[in-house]
Amino acid sequence: MLWAVEQLKNMEEFKNIPEGTLRQKMSAIEAAIRGYTNNKFQNTKVRFESKSKENVLFSYNDNIKVGDTVEISQSISNNGLYVVTEIKDQNTYVDSQLSENEYNLVTKIEYPDDIKSGGISMLKWNLDNADKIGIASESLSRHSVTYFSMDKTNTVLYLLMNNTLQTSENDCP
Repeated sequence: MLWAVEQLKNMEEFKNIPEGTLRQKMSAIEAAIRGYTNNKFQNTKVRFESKSKENVLFSYNDNIKVGDTVEISQSISNNGLYVVTEIKDQNTYVDSQLSENEYNLVTKIEYPDDIKSGGISMLKWNLDNADKIGIASESLSRHSVTYFSMDKTNTVLYLLMNNTLQTSENDCP
């Protein structure tokens, strides 16, 4: 994950937001950034192969630490992002259930500081402005609201922030 929920909860602007909400929003932002940039941010020099069962990968890599994000690929059913919760007895424990598989390719994910900072900015913006998307101007006296055109250019940020970025040109408005 771009930022651990515990780190976010230490920031003043996120103190009163439930952990589940922060986790869901950061996960959505992370997926949007990875999809939009077409970059998985994998450090292919830090990877290992492993069997899996429950939340355990039966191997480890010295360069992966508790709190790191790893991506499982080339697996029958475990492909995705996971956060390392514990490393014990040469096993790696992750934050979600894994299917029992004989082969998983596990790769460390490393986000540059500008991506991490951008993720925080997107989260702040989403919390402050998500309900105002589409409004170009608004008056209170005699109540007048003007909406801007929702073409492809104007909707990319909206789609990113709401994790609804379309995967096909035919699906876009």
